[in-house]
Amino acid sequence: MRAVITVIGHDKIGIIYEVSRILAENNINILDITQTIMQDMFTMIMLVSTEKCSKSFKEISDTLAALGETLGLSIRIQHEDIFNSMHRI
Repeated sequence: MRAVITVIGHDKIGIIYEVSRILAENNINILDITQTIMQDMFTMIMLVSTEKCSKSFKEISDTLAALGETLGLSIRIQHEDIFNSMHRI
């Protein structure tokens, strides 16, 4: 299964590292990544594969949300189909 992770918040050192660390620890592969910084706001979108992850989608979602709280960011994961449906023009 593929999912989309969005990260938004004030820029600081280590954001990509911390998110990638959580994904690697849970056997989640990054398929594509884009990030930009607008003034001091960091935004990142990742397309990931969760097929080798042994944890439930909710567990991963909760882990990423907790990391976001620790870093002062919004980190969300959605199934790819849901993300595409919500952002279709």
